[in-house]
Amino acid sequence: MTATEAQGDPIWRHRPFALYWVARVSSTVALQMQAVAVSWQIYDLTRNPLDLGLVGLVQFVPAALFVLVAGHVADRYNRRTIVRICYLVAAMATATLAFGAAGGWSTRESLLAIVFVIGTTRAFEQTTQTTLLPNIVPLAMLPRATAAAASATQLAVIVGPAIGGLIYAVNPVLVYALCCTLYIGAALTMGFVQAVRTAPAREPISVAVLFAGFSYIQNNKLILGAITLDLFAVLLGGVFALLPVFARDVFQVGPWGLGLLRAAPGVGALIAAVALTHRMPRQWIGRIVFGSVATYGVAIVAFALSTSFLLSIGLLVVLGAVDMISVVIRMTLIQLETPDAMRGRVSSVNSLFVIASNQLGDFRAGLMASWIGTIPAVLVGGVGTLLVVLIGRKAFSELYNVESLDTSARR
Repeated sequence: MTATEAQGDPIWRHRPFALYWVARVSSTVALQMQAVAVSWQIYDLTRNPLDLGLVGLVQFVPAALFVLVAGHVADRYNRRTIVRICYLVAAMATATLAFGAAGGWSTRESLLAIVFVIGTTRAFEQTTQTTLLPNIVPLAMLPRATAAAASATQLAVIVGPAIGGLIYAVNPVLVYALCCTLYIGAALTMGFVQAVRTAPAREPISVAVLFAGFSYIQNNKLILGAITLDLFAVLLGGVFALLPVFARDVFQVGPWGLGLLRAAPGVGALIAAVALTHRMPRQWIGRIVFGSVATYGVAIVAFALSTSFLLSIGLLVVLGAVDMISVVIRMTLIQLETPDAMRGRVSSVNSLFVIASNQLGDFRAGLMASWIGTIPAVLVGGVGTLLVVLIGRKAFSELYNVESLDTSARR
Protein backbone atom coordinates (compact mmCIF):
# COMPACT_ATOMS: atom_id res chain seq x y z
CA MET A 1 0.00 0.00 0.00
CA THR A 2 1.42 3.39 -1.01
CA ALA A 3 1.47 6.37 1.32
CA THR A 4 -1.21 8.10 -0.74
CA GLU A 5 -3.49 5.06 -0.66
CA ALA A 6 -2.92 4.66 3.09
CA GLN A 7 -3.87 8.26 3.73
CA GLY A 8 -7.17 7.83 1.89
CA ASP A 9 -8.05 4.32 3.04
CA PRO A 10 -10.65 4.18 5.86
CA ILE A 11 -8.87 3.12 9.03
CA TRP A 12 -11.69 0.75 10.01
CA ARG A 13 -11.14 -1.39 6.88
CA HIS A 14 -7.70 -2.31 8.16
CA ARG A 15 -8.56 -5.60 9.94
CA PRO A 16 -5.55 -5.78 12.31
CA PHE A 17 -6.34 -2.29 13.54
CA ALA A 18 -10.06 -3.07 13.93
CA LEU A 19 -9.22 -6.06 16.16
CA TYR A 20 -6.67 -4.00 18.07
CA TRP A 21 -9.35 -1.35 18.62
CA VAL A 22 -11.87 -3.89 19.97
CA ALA A 23 -9.30 -5.35 22.38
CA ARG A 24 -8.36 -1.88 23.56
CA VAL A 25 -12.01 -0.94 24.18
CA SER A 26 -12.63 -4.13 26.16
CA SER A 27 -9.56 -3.81 28.37
CA THR A 28 -10.07 -0.10 29.02
CA VAL A 29 -13.75 -0.54 29.88
CA ALA A 30 -12.62 -3.12 32.43
CA LEU A 31 -9.96 -0.77 33.80
CA GLN A 32 -12.41 2.12 34.15
CA MET A 33 -15.09 0.01 35.81
CA GLN A 34 -12.55 -1.33 38.25
CA ALA A 35 -11.27 2.20 38.98
CA VAL A 36 -14.76 3.42 39.91
CA ALA A 37 -15.46 0.36 42.04
CA VAL A 38 -12.13 0.43 43.90
CA SER A 39 -12.21 4.19 44.54
CA TRP A 40 -15.77 4.06 45.86
CA GLN A 41 -15.09 0.95 47.93
CA ILE A 42 -11.96 2.32 49.57
CA TYR A 43 -13.53 5.72 50.28
CA ASP A 44 -16.58 3.94 51.71
CA LEU A 45 -14.29 2.00 54.03
CA THR A 46 -12.15 4.88 55.31
CA ARG A 47 -13.86 8.20 54.35
CA ASN A 48 -10.35 9.63 54.00
CA PRO A 49 -9.48 11.48 50.74
CA LEU A 50 -5.82 10.72 51.36
CA ASP A 51 -6.57 7.05 50.65
CA LEU A 52 -7.89 8.04 47.22
CA GLY A 53 -4.51 9.62 46.61
CA LEU A 54 -2.80 6.44 47.80
CA VAL A 55 -4.63 4.49 45.08
CA GLY A 56 -2.87 6.70 42.55
CA LEU A 57 0.49 6.41 44.30
CA VAL A 58 0.28 2.62 44.45
CA GLN A 59 -0.30 2.53 40.67
CA PHE A 60 2.66 4.82 40.06
CA VAL A 61 5.19 2.81 42.07
CA PRO A 62 5.30 -0.23 39.73
CA ALA A 63 5.52 2.07 36.71
CA ALA A 64 8.60 3.70 38.24
CA LEU A 65 10.08 0.34 39.24
CA PHE A 66 9.60 -1.41 35.91
CA VAL A 67 9.83 1.42 33.37
CA LEU A 68 13.27 0.45 32.08
CA VAL A 69 12.48 -3.26 31.98
CA ALA A 70 9.14 -2.69 30.22
CA GLY A 71 10.74 -0.68 27.44
CA HIS A 72 13.51 -3.21 26.90
CA VAL A 73 11.01 -6.10 26.86
CA ALA A 74 8.83 -4.28 24.29
CA ASP A 75 11.83 -3.77 21.99
CA ARG A 76 13.16 -7.31 22.44
CA TYR A 77 10.12 -9.64 22.47
CA ASN A 78 6.79 -10.17 20.70
CA ARG A 79 4.73 -7.09 21.56
CA ARG A 80 1.37 -8.74 20.92
CA THR A 81 2.18 -11.59 23.32
CA ILE A 82 3.25 -9.15 26.02
CA VAL A 83 -0.06 -7.30 25.81
CA ARG A 84 -2.03 -10.55 26.01
CA ILE A 85 -0.14 -11.67 29.13
CA CYS A 86 -0.86 -8.31 30.76
CA TYR A 87 -4.58 -8.69 30.06
CA LEU A 88 -4.65 -12.18 31.60
CA VAL A 89 -2.82 -11.10 34.76
CA ALA A 90 -5.25 -8.17 35.13
CA ALA A 91 -8.12 -10.66 34.75
CA MET A 92 -6.81 -12.71 37.67
CA ALA A 93 -6.39 -9.58 39.78
CA THR A 94 -9.97 -8.44 39.21
CA ALA A 95 -11.19 -11.96 39.94
CA THR A 96 -9.47 -11.61 43.33
CA LEU A 97 -11.32 -8.32 43.88
CA ALA A 98 -14.59 -10.13 43.13
CA PHE A 99 -13.83 -12.89 45.66
CA GLY A 100 -12.88 -10.27 48.25
CA ALA A 101 -16.12 -8.36 47.77
CA ALA A 102 -18.16 -11.57 47.85
CA GLY A 103 -16.43 -12.87 50.97
CA GLY A 104 -16.42 -9.55 52.79
CA TRP A 105 -12.69 -9.68 53.48
CA SER A 106 -11.67 -6.68 51.37
CA THR A 107 -9.67 -4.16 53.38
CA ARG A 108 -7.85 -0.95 52.58
CA GLU A 109 -4.56 -2.87 52.48
CA SER A 110 -5.84 -5.73 50.29
CA LEU A 111 -7.38 -3.30 47.81
CA LEU A 112 -4.14 -1.34 47.54
CA ALA A 113 -2.13 -4.56 47.10
CA ILE A 114 -4.32 -5.70 44.21
CA VAL A 115 -4.18 -2.24 42.66
CA PHE A 116 -0.38 -2.56 42.80
CA VAL A 117 -0.58 -5.78 40.77
CA ILE A 118 -2.84 -4.13 38.19
CA GLY A 119 -0.50 -1.15 38.08
CA THR A 120 2.37 -3.53 37.31
CA THR A 121 0.50 -4.99 34.33
CA ARG A 122 -0.27 -1.47 33.17
CA ALA A 123 3.43 -0.57 33.22
CA PHE A 124 4.12 -3.26 30.61
CA GLU A 125 0.81 -3.03 28.73
CA GLN A 126 0.78 0.73 28.23
CA THR A 127 4.35 0.79 26.92
CA THR A 128 3.89 -2.18 24.60
CA GLN A 129 0.41 -1.31 23.35
CA THR A 130 1.61 2.10 22.15
CA THR A 131 4.61 0.67 20.30
CA LEU A 132 2.44 -2.03 18.71
CA LEU A 133 0.33 0.47 16.77
CA PRO A 134 3.01 1.43 14.18
CA ASN A 135 3.50 -2.31 13.54
CA ILE A 136 -0.13 -2.89 12.49
CA VAL A 137 -0.83 0.17 10.32
CA PRO A 138 1.24 1.94 7.62
CA LEU A 139 3.03 5.03 8.94
CA ALA A 140 0.91 7.22 6.64
CA MET A 141 -2.13 6.03 8.63
CA LEU A 142 -0.50 6.55 12.02
CA PRO A 143 -1.96 10.00 12.88
CA ARG A 144 -5.53 8.80 12.18
CA ALA A 145 -4.85 5.44 13.81
CA THR A 146 -3.59 7.21 16.94
CA ALA A 147 -6.77 9.30 17.05
CA ALA A 148 -8.96 6.25 16.43
CA ALA A 149 -7.13 4.28 19.12
CA ALA A 150 -7.64 7.21 21.47
CA SER A 151 -11.35 7.11 20.63
CA ALA A 152 -11.35 3.50 21.85
CA THR A 153 -9.94 4.64 25.16
CA GLN A 154 -12.41 7.46 25.49
CA LEU A 155 -15.40 5.34 24.51
CA ALA A 156 -14.33 3.05 27.34
CA VAL A 157 -13.89 6.03 29.67
CA ILE A 158 -17.51 6.97 28.98
CA VAL A 159 -19.04 3.52 29.14
CA GLY A 160 -16.86 2.02 31.86
CA PRO A 161 -17.46 4.46 34.73
CA ALA A 162 -21.18 4.82 33.97
CA ILE A 163 -21.74 1.05 33.89
CA GLY A 164 -19.39 0.50 36.80
CA GLY A 165 -21.18 3.01 39.00
CA LEU A 166 -24.63 1.63 38.18
CA ILE A 167 -23.65 -2.02 38.66
CA TYR A 168 -21.73 -1.25 41.86
CA ALA A 169 -24.92 0.23 43.30
CA VAL A 170 -26.52 -3.20 42.73
CA ASN A 171 -23.63 -5.47 43.68
CA PRO A 172 -19.86 -4.77 43.65
CA VAL A 173 -19.11 -8.43 42.92
CA LEU A 174 -20.81 -8.10 39.53
CA VAL A 175 -18.55 -5.17 38.59
CA TYR A 176 -15.35 -7.10 39.23
CA ALA A 177 -16.68 -10.26 37.56
CA LEU A 178 -17.53 -8.31 34.41
CA CYS A 179 -14.07 -6.69 34.45
CA CYS A 180 -12.46 -10.13 34.56
CA THR A 181 -14.56 -11.29 31.60
CA LEU A 182 -13.65 -8.22 29.54
CA TYR A 183 -9.93 -8.68 30.17
CA ILE A 184 -10.12 -12.30 29.02
CA GLY A 185 -12.05 -11.25 25.90
CA ALA A 186 -9.41 -8.62 25.11
CA ALA A 187 -6.63 -11.22 25.40
CA LEU A 188 -8.43 -13.55 23.00
CA THR A 189 -9.09 -10.77 20.48
CA MET A 190 -5.49 -9.56 20.56
CA GLY A 191 -4.42 -13.06 19.55
CA PHE A 192 -5.90 -12.45 16.07
CA VAL A 193 -4.09 -9.15 15.49
CA GLN A 194 -1.43 -9.39 12.77
CA ALA A 195 1.64 -7.24 13.34
CA VAL A 196 4.44 -6.66 10.85
CA ARG A 197 7.81 -6.02 12.40
CA THR A 198 11.44 -6.53 11.49
CA ALA A 199 13.06 -9.05 13.82
CA PRO A 200 14.38 -7.00 16.75
CA ALA A 201 18.03 -6.99 17.63
CA ARG A 202 18.73 -9.00 20.77
CA GLU A 203 21.07 -6.51 22.40
CA PRO A 204 22.77 -7.72 25.59
CA ILE A 205 21.21 -6.14 28.64
CA SER A 206 23.35 -3.28 29.91
CA VAL A 207 22.89 0.03 31.67
CA ALA A 208 23.31 1.86 28.36
CA VAL A 209 20.62 -0.26 26.67
CA LEU A 210 18.16 0.17 29.53
CA PHE A 211 18.67 3.93 29.68
CA ALA A 212 18.69 4.41 25.91
CA GLY A 213 15.14 5.78 25.98
CA PHE A 214 16.11 8.53 28.41
CA SER A 215 19.16 9.41 26.32
CA TYR A 216 17.15 9.59 23.12
CA ILE A 217 14.51 11.83 24.68
CA GLN A 218 17.14 14.10 26.23
CA ASN A 219 18.67 14.67 22.80
CA ASN A 220 15.33 15.23 21.04
CA LYS A 221 14.01 18.56 22.32
CA LEU A 222 10.65 18.16 20.60
CA ILE A 223 9.88 14.86 22.35
CA LEU A 224 11.28 16.17 25.62
CA GLY A 225 8.97 19.18 25.45
CA ALA A 226 5.90 17.09 24.56
CA ILE A 227 6.45 14.70 27.47
CA THR A 228 7.42 17.32 30.06
CA LEU A 229 4.54 19.67 29.28
CA ASP A 230 2.02 16.88 29.85
CA LEU A 231 3.79 15.70 33.02
CA PHE A 232 3.61 18.99 34.88
CA ALA A 233 0.22 20.11 33.56
CA VAL A 234 -1.56 16.92 34.68
CA LEU A 235 0.56 16.49 37.82
CA LEU A 236 -0.66 19.87 39.06
CA GLY A 237 -4.13 19.74 37.50
CA GLY A 238 -5.19 16.24 38.55
CA VAL A 239 -8.79 16.20 39.75
CA PHE A 240 -10.11 12.69 39.09
CA ALA A 241 -9.01 11.17 42.41
CA LEU A 242 -11.26 13.64 44.24
CA LEU A 243 -14.40 12.97 42.20
CA PRO A 244 -15.75 10.55 44.88
CA VAL A 245 -15.61 13.48 47.33
CA PHE A 246 -17.51 15.73 44.92
CA ALA A 247 -20.07 12.97 44.27
CA ARG A 248 -20.66 12.14 47.94
CA ASP A 249 -20.05 15.38 49.82
CA VAL A 250 -20.39 18.28 47.39
CA PHE A 251 -23.19 17.23 45.03
CA GLN A 252 -24.55 14.31 47.09
CA VAL A 253 -25.36 12.21 44.02
CA GLY A 254 -24.05 8.78 45.11
CA PRO A 255 -22.16 6.17 43.04
CA TRP A 256 -24.26 6.77 39.91
CA GLY A 257 -23.26 10.43 40.04
CA LEU A 258 -19.62 9.42 40.43
CA GLY A 259 -19.97 7.32 37.30
CA LEU A 260 -21.33 10.32 35.39
CA LEU A 261 -18.54 12.58 36.62
CA ARG A 262 -15.91 10.01 35.65
CA ALA A 263 -17.55 9.50 32.26
CA ALA A 264 -17.94 13.20 31.38
CA PRO A 265 -14.30 13.81 30.30
CA GLY A 266 -14.60 10.74 28.10
CA VAL A 267 -17.58 12.25 26.28
CA GLY A 268 -15.58 15.31 25.32
CA ALA A 269 -12.49 13.26 24.51
CA LEU A 270 -14.48 10.87 22.31
CA ILE A 271 -15.98 13.76 20.33
CA ALA A 272 -12.50 15.21 19.81
CA ALA A 273 -10.97 11.82 18.93
CA VAL A 274 -13.64 11.04 16.32
CA ALA A 275 -13.14 14.47 14.77
CA LEU A 276 -9.36 13.95 14.67
CA THR A 277 -9.80 10.48 13.14
CA HIS A 278 -11.48 12.10 10.13
CA ARG A 279 -9.40 15.27 9.99
CA MET A 280 -6.14 15.99 11.75
CA PRO A 281 -4.98 19.63 12.00
CA ARG A 282 -2.42 20.44 9.30
CA GLN A 283 -0.86 23.60 10.64
CA TRP A 284 -0.10 25.44 13.90
CA ILE A 285 0.38 22.06 15.60
CA GLY A 286 2.48 23.39 18.47
CA ARG A 287 0.18 26.30 19.17
CA ILE A 288 -2.81 23.94 19.25
CA VAL A 289 -1.07 21.79 21.90
CA PHE A 290 -0.34 24.76 24.17
CA GLY A 291 -3.82 26.23 23.64
CA SER A 292 -5.39 22.89 24.58
CA VAL A 293 -3.39 22.64 27.81
CA ALA A 294 -4.30 26.22 28.72
CA THR A 295 -8.01 25.49 28.19
CA TYR A 296 -7.56 22.38 30.36
CA GLY A 297 -6.33 24.58 33.21
CA VAL A 298 -9.19 27.06 32.83
CA ALA A 299 -11.73 24.19 32.93
CA ILE A 300 -10.23 22.90 36.20
CA VAL A 301 -10.44 26.34 37.82
CA ALA A 302 -14.07 26.67 36.74
CA PHE A 303 -14.84 23.15 38.01
CA ALA A 304 -13.44 24.02 41.44
CA LEU A 305 -15.69 27.09 41.63
CA SER A 306 -18.83 25.43 40.26
CA THR A 307 -21.78 24.67 42.54
CA SER A 308 -23.91 23.04 39.83
CA PHE A 309 -23.69 19.32 39.12
CA LEU A 310 -24.72 19.77 35.47
CA LEU A 311 -22.30 22.65 34.92
CA SER A 312 -19.50 20.60 36.45
CA ILE A 313 -20.26 17.73 34.07
CA GLY A 314 -20.12 20.18 31.16
CA LEU A 315 -16.75 21.51 32.31
CA LEU A 316 -15.39 17.98 32.54
CA VAL A 317 -16.59 17.37 28.96
CA VAL A 318 -14.61 20.43 27.80
CA LEU A 319 -11.60 19.28 29.83
CA GLY A 320 -11.70 15.86 28.17
CA ALA A 321 -11.98 17.28 24.65
CA VAL A 322 -8.99 19.62 24.86
CA ASP A 323 -6.92 16.99 26.65
CA MET A 324 -7.60 14.53 23.83
CA ILE A 325 -6.48 17.04 21.18
CA SER A 326 -3.21 17.51 23.05
CA VAL A 327 -2.71 13.78 23.64
CA VAL A 328 -3.27 12.70 20.02
CA ILE A 329 -0.90 15.32 18.62
CA ARG A 330 1.81 14.63 21.20
CA MET A 331 1.60 10.84 20.85
CA THR A 332 1.77 11.07 17.05
CA LEU A 333 4.80 13.34 17.23
CA ILE A 334 6.57 10.96 19.62
CA GLN A 335 5.93 7.89 17.42
CA LEU A 336 6.94 9.66 14.21
CA GLU A 337 10.11 11.07 15.77
CA THR A 338 11.26 7.67 17.12
CA PRO A 339 12.74 4.74 15.09
CA ASP A 340 11.00 1.39 15.61
CA ALA A 341 14.03 -0.18 17.30
CA MET A 342 13.79 2.49 20.01
CA ARG A 343 10.01 2.81 20.33
CA GLY A 344 9.69 0.45 23.27
CA ARG A 345 12.24 2.25 25.42
CA VAL A 346 11.06 5.73 24.42
CA SER A 347 7.43 4.72 24.99
CA SER A 348 8.30 3.24 28.38
CA VAL A 349 9.74 6.58 29.46
CA ASN A 350 6.69 8.36 28.06
CA SER A 351 4.41 5.91 29.86
CA LEU A 352 6.28 6.57 33.11
CA PHE A 353 5.68 10.30 32.68
CA VAL A 354 2.01 9.75 31.78
CA ILE A 355 1.43 7.46 34.75
CA ALA A 356 3.43 9.81 36.98
CA SER A 357 1.32 12.78 35.90
CA ASN A 358 -1.93 10.89 36.46
CA GLN A 359 -1.19 8.81 39.52
CA LEU A 360 1.11 11.24 41.32
CA GLY A 361 -1.34 13.96 40.33
CA ASP A 362 -4.03 11.94 42.12
CA PHE A 363 -1.76 11.60 45.14
CA ARG A 364 -1.02 15.35 45.11
CA ALA A 365 -4.74 16.10 44.93
CA GLY A 366 -5.60 13.72 47.77
CA LEU A 367 -2.76 14.94 49.96
CA MET A 368 -3.53 18.61 49.36
CA ALA A 369 -7.25 18.01 49.90
CA SER A 370 -6.49 16.47 53.29
CA TRP A 371 -4.49 19.60 54.19
CA ILE A 372 -6.49 22.54 52.79
CA GLY A 373 -9.79 21.03 51.64
CA THR A 374 -11.04 19.51 48.39
CA ILE A 375 -12.14 22.65 46.52
CA PRO A 376 -9.01 24.71 47.30
CA ALA A 377 -6.84 21.75 46.25
CA VAL A 378 -8.53 21.59 42.84
CA LEU A 379 -8.38 25.36 42.42
CA VAL A 380 -4.66 25.48 43.17
CA GLY A 381 -4.09 22.68 40.67
CA GLY A 382 -5.89 24.54 37.88
CA VAL A 383 -3.87 27.71 38.48
CA GLY A 384 -0.70 25.61 38.50
CA THR A 385 -1.57 24.18 35.08
CA LEU A 386 -1.90 27.68 33.63
CA LEU A 387 1.51 28.59 35.05
CA VAL A 388 2.99 25.50 33.39
CA VAL A 389 1.68 26.70 30.02
CA LEU A 390 3.26 30.13 30.48
CA ILE A 391 6.62 28.68 31.51
CA GLY A 392 6.50 25.95 28.87
CA ARG A 393 5.94 28.47 26.07
CA LYS A 394 9.51 29.66 26.62
CA ALA A 395 11.13 26.44 27.82
CA PHE A 396 9.75 24.23 25.01
CA SER A 397 9.91 26.57 22.02
CA GLU A 398 10.71 23.62 19.70
CA LEU A 399 7.30 22.13 20.45
CA TYR A 400 5.48 25.47 20.28
CA ASN A 401 6.95 26.20 16.84
CA VAL A 402 5.97 22.87 15.22
CA GLU A 403 3.82 23.70 12.18
CA SER A 404 2.81 20.23 10.90
CA LEU A 405 3.03 16.48 11.54
CA ASP A 406 5.07 16.00 8.38
CA THR A 407 8.47 14.88 9.68
CA SER A 408 10.19 15.55 6.37
CA ALA A 409 9.22 19.21 6.63
CA ARG A 410 11.17 19.51 9.91
CA ARG A 411 14.35 17.87 8.63
